[in-house]
Amino acid sequence: MGYAHEYAQAILHRGRVPMEPTDHVVNWDDGPRKGKYYPHAEAFALPDTEDLPDVPIAPGLLPGVLPGADGPDSDQAPAGFSLPLLSAMLKDSYGLTGRRLGIQANTDLPGLPFYTHANWSRGTAGGGGLYPVSIHWASGRSGPLTPGLHYYDLHRHALQRLLTGDVTERVRAALGPDAPAEARDADQYLILGVKYWQNSFKYNSFCFHVVSTDIGTLVQTWRIWAAARGLRIAPVMWFDEPVLNGLLGVPGEEEAVFAVVPLHWDGPRGARPAPAGTDPEHRSAVAHRDVERSRTLLDFVTVRDMHAATVAGAAERPAPGALAAAAAPVDDGGGERVELPAPAAPAAGTRQSLRRRRSSFGRFDSRTKLSARDLSTVLAACAATRLAGDTDPEGAVRLARVHVFVNHVEGVARGAYTYDPDRGDLRLVEAGPQGVFLQDNYFLANYNLEQAGAVLVPTVRTTAVLDALGDRGYRLAIGTAGAVSQTFYTAAAALGVGAGVALGFDNVSFAERLGLMDGDEAPLLIMPLGHERPEPADFHHEIA
Repeated sequence: MGYAHEYAQAILHRGRVPMEPTDHVVNWDDGPRKGKYYPHAEAFALPDTEDLPDVPIAPGLLPGVLPGADGPDSDQAPAGFSLPLLSAMLKDSYGLTGRRLGIQANTDLPGLPFYTHANWSRGTAGGGGLYPVSIHWASGRSGPLTPGLHYYDLHRHALQRLLTGDVTERVRAALGPDAPAEARDADQYLILGVKYWQNSFKYNSFCFHVVSTDIGTLVQTWRIWAAARGLRIAPVMWFDEPVLNGLLGVPGEEEAVFAVVPLHWDGPRGARPAPAGTDPEHRSAVAHRDVERSRTLLDFVTVRDMHAATVAGAAERPAPGALAAAAAPVDDGGGERVELPAPAAPAAGTRQSLRRRRSSFGRFDSRTKLSARDLSTVLAACAATRLAGDTDPEGAVRLARVHVFVNHVEGVARGAYTYDPDRGDLRLVEAGPQGVFLQDNYFLANYNLEQAGAVLVPTVRTTAVLDALGDRGYRLAIGTAGAVSQTFYTAAAALGVGAGVALGFDNVSFAERLGLMDGDEAPLLIMPLGHERPEPADFHHEIA
């Protein structure tokens, strides 16, 4: 077994055995920026796309969730991405869309009135609100710009040119000859990197786990957004990582590429002439350097070791079908069952749902019960989530299974259940109130979990993924949980229901309560869902 197995076990038991370093103290005054800063890189604004029509969430991405909705009209769906569409997707996913300052129960509330501590909303969820994922665009000859490598400056919704020249052949070579055809045929790529310090300053050794969820949340936002417009997003997670780290000019142990997303562009490939006199042996690299805000940067051995473990063999893509061995268990149909209504079709559009997304810190109110149909809709959406990366291009393997603790749901008795996505019903695991258990095994004070209508718990057979794919599979396993959380948030927002996602709980206690100790399913998140108190004191300032 590789190092990732040890790390996975440490994550599972961290509620009982704290991870080293146990004496770490967060220095908030010397924290990093939420984004990278290239002071000398040329920047130009992306197109304003606020007038771009909103579209319903695509039923093809969330099968069974929107039974009455129509998919994208094939006569109106774009043939591929354009600069306005890319601009809109970046804005709706990772761009800043508003400032939020509401009275709630999270621990950062005292600092939020100060502009320097402002909480800016985004369509994508971020672990701890830290957002360590950097987005780079390698643009080739079919695109609208002079070919080059650009960084998405989310604070200005702008692109910064880091390198001029077509580097997409180098990206394709790094992906390897056995990459999916859509990746080999593209000449536009979004390259997703993670700057570890931007997360580890707070979470130290837990960082690698959290940033893996962050990759999943962002990719899933793009999958939801693109599918609604008849476009496809499929990340590549196995590639020659040191080559791409070198292209970005970043030391891999400090910042690393986690995923590459090929884009099919609207227009013929190779419409621009090839540059003359190109040396095939030339290895361009970004010369600009990100200027760090923090005066002191700490290094965490566990994060460095996990990085090394998941880079080893990164270019050796698993054999087709290997992931099937780690699929989520299929329910045998036995036990006491509770029927659920068919999933609903939310009226809200994709952009509107992403703009509404927020965490319901301390706002849940059990006086209004969650409808069984809303619970059914969110459960179906979560269970249908796939990252559909290069190990499972068609999204055929269901990695995540969803369990649910019911507190206040119309027509469903209190208890712990397992959701069966094939039957669309619940199997009872333990009857009776679960509120005391939920709160006793949650570490923070920003949620009263008993007040939520239900608490969803996605599980992944993490060790089985590692056995099937090697240590690098950790990024996919935990990224899948992140993707489920983004689906959860988006579906809840579309329904007008409150939601939250938390990582600070006793994973082992949840595995015990759900009867999972004899298997290898690992509870990775807890996701409360329910109605909020009416007319909360809040402040909204939309900037998009």
